[in-house]
Amino acid sequence: MTPILELRNVTKIFGRGLLHKEATVALEDISLSIETENPSIIAVAGESGSGKTTLGLLLMGFLTPTKGAVLYRGKDLQKLSREEKVQFRREVQAIFQDPFGAYNPFYKVDHVLTVPVKKFGLAHSKTEARERIEEALRGVGLRPEETLGRYPHQLSGGQRQRIIVARALLLRPKLIIADEPVSMVDASLRATILESLRKLNQEFNIAVLYITHDLTTAYHISDYIIVLYRGSVMEAGDVDSVIKEPQHPYTQLLINSIPWPDLSRRWEQSEIRVSEAEPATEEDRGCKFAARCPFVKPMCHEALPPLYRISESRAVACYLQDGAPTIPKEDLGALFIS
Repeated sequence: MTPILELRNVTKIFGRGLLHKEATVALEDISLSIETENPSIIAVAGESGSGKTTLGLLLMGFLTPTKGAVLYRGKDLQKLSREEKVQFRREVQAIFQDPFGAYNPFYKVDHVLTVPVKKFGLAHSKTEARERIEEALRGVGLRPEETLGRYPHQLSGGQRQRIIVARALLLRPKLIIADEPVSMVDASLRATILESLRKLNQEFNIAVLYITHDLTTAYHISDYIIVLYRGSVMEAGDVDSVIKEPQHPYTQLLINSIPWPDLSRRWEQSEIRVSEAEPATEEDRGCKFAARCPFVKPMCHEALPPLYRISESRAVACYLQDGAPTIPKEDLGALFIS
């Protein structure tokens, strides 16, 4: 079956031009396919500057790849017809970090829900439109009578974000790309919003790409995870294995930074000790993590390591796994098919 969205050997470089002599590689030779036949939740995790948001913007068509292509149902996203673009916007929805940015403060919150209903012809009457909007709001745990008719500033950040989730649900998309959807809400509301995303996946069969720097939430909501560092995949696979038994030194570093509710466990108890690294440039040849890795080998500076498949649903880009079978980068999406 043709994936709904696919990154095919995509590289994205910023900063090249008259005013910027050095170019920053945000993503390098990334391939990823997202299926909707058996929709799952895939997390894309990494620290700031890892390229995870760039990946999401490329998939949404808001950025153009420097190399490679972004495909929607097998067609180049930049070459879709007008009708195909409308279908793409309906099938692929986005939820961004700042919910307030989606609202016009002069309009009531109803506006962000009625516009897609009209634009995509989702209802044949005002009564039907109202019913669909109320159904979507209940689907994300909101009471229509307490939500509609209010202005954005009259609602909490969690309510505003759940309305954006409801807007996505209205269109019955095949895929939702959620970029740090809970980073700007209170901790008490994060579970509610994440539960809404899980509900969309389980009850409405919507695939979710969850972009985050928070491995804790990634672990609780996701089925699979991709760990990025400076634009390259470090480790990928089923989230339970990756979080509980990380194999890449960078993933181990991320896991070690999680504050565990265990008084006998000390932070940074692992032997991983690293230094800060400069942004990736076009001159980088070896492993992106080599300058910070305590297990670095000479070969790590010579070429990017391949993806070593260490189990049926897990791959690690690290020469410490040398000897394991390798998989083409184009087959990364095959790890996420259950």
